[in-house]
Amino acid sequence: MLRKRRLSLAGIAVGALALTVSTSVPLAYGHGWTNSPVSRAKLCQQGAVQNCGAIQWEPQSVEGPKGFPAAGPADGVLCSAGLSQFHELDDQRGGAWPATQLQGGQAFTFTWHLTAPHSTADFSYYITKQGWNPSQPLTRSALELTPFLTVKMNGSRPANDVSHPGTIPGGRSGRHMVLAVWTIADTANAFYQCSDVNF
Repeated sequence: MLRKRRLSLAGIAVGALALTVSTSVPLAYGHGWTNSPVSRAKLCQQGAVQNCGAIQWEPQSVEGPKGFPAAGPADGVLCSAGLSQFHELDDQRGGAWPATQLQGGQAFTFTWHLTAPHSTADFSYYITKQGWNPSQPLTRSALELTPFLTVKMNGSRPANDVSHPGTIPGGRSGRHMVLAVWTIADTANAFYQCSDVNF
């Protein structure tokens, strides 16, 4: 009787595990970060910024729900993609993050390094509005919600190192942020990278 009960409990446990696995949101196999303008995740991995927590070992793993800006991570946690283990990325640190110098209207090549490329819908780039509050975590209301650059991939798999030539939007001065979003084609997720820039 005891042996039957143990087998029955083991069967329930296996069934519960199978149900959990089959109903979980699939994670993408691809991962990556932006090198230009350099992202907060990459600065932490390089050691250029201290007290970064887990992101210093996983700059490629800032992955959250896709569908930005209508869906995706919540306001205030866009830079961490809503992942609590990477919450340091959402902290503005009083403007202490190193910033890439930009000029409105200049030609600029945006680059990613992908540690494991994946079937891709697109890469999109957003920038903060003039007059946004750089002391507050990044929100949709702080961003121009129409991307200033979108590169459609239509499900193709990019190379490990990706370059996207574009033009920096004008009408800005001072400190701003670029949010780069790599949307995966065949999962429910996207990768989010925040870069600090200065005009």
